[in-house]
Amino acid sequence: MTRELKFGRKAARSGKTRSLVVFLHGYGADGADLLGLADPLAPHLPDTVFVAPDAPEPCAGNPMGRQWFGIPWMDGTPEEEAKAGGARSAEDLNAFLDARLVAEGLGPEALALVGFSQGAMMSLHVAPRRAPAVAAVVAISGRLLAPELLGEVKTRPPVMLIHGDRDPVVPFAEMDRAAEALAAAGFDVYGHIMEGTPHGIAPDGLSVTMQFLKEQLPG
Repeated sequence: MTRELKFGRKAARSGKTRSLVVFLHGYGADGADLLGLADPLAPHLPDTVFVAPDAPEPCAGNPMGRQWFGIPWMDGTPEEEAKAGGARSAEDLNAFLDARLVAEGLGPEALALVGFSQGAMMSLHVAPRRAPAVAAVVAISGRLLAPELLGEVKTRPPVMLIHGDRDPVVPFAEMDRAAEALAAAGFDVYGHIMEGTPHGIAPDGLSVTMQFLKEQLPG
């Protein structure tokens, strides 16, 4: 049985919904942490609804925040428990995406996932295992979980990888590792380096995200 995810929503600026962007937050944050990105994006994506769910679990390393799964080297979660937590959260997220598409009256071709940090990891893991394919994935400051399991993917949506080259939390090298694995598995992969940026989203990263979504989403 999947867990229901609480979420915030911002309606399409134009009043006519043609696409859906789902923001997935990082470890120890919540949906509200990213929903504010809708404000600068909406003028360029006027027919897009933006939603941002809270991850299903209270964060082991930050009781005020949420997590998609525990991180052994940060909060002491056993490896197997972390893996099981991620798998369960993937089921929760899939159920959430299905429900939101129905609620907005859209098909998967109108859906894009934009994840930051742990949310980027979830985006890269969940989107390719959905069929039919979603429109796009933007993964910011994350990593590709279990690249050895890419053989089990069902679809290959276009992926934009964005990462700061001064990231002390998720090493910048993870961007190249993800790009190489995804490209070898047949994905169309694009990348942008946020120069001088630590673990965060710089203005140029947000601008690249906006342009990529404009190119990939309908309307």
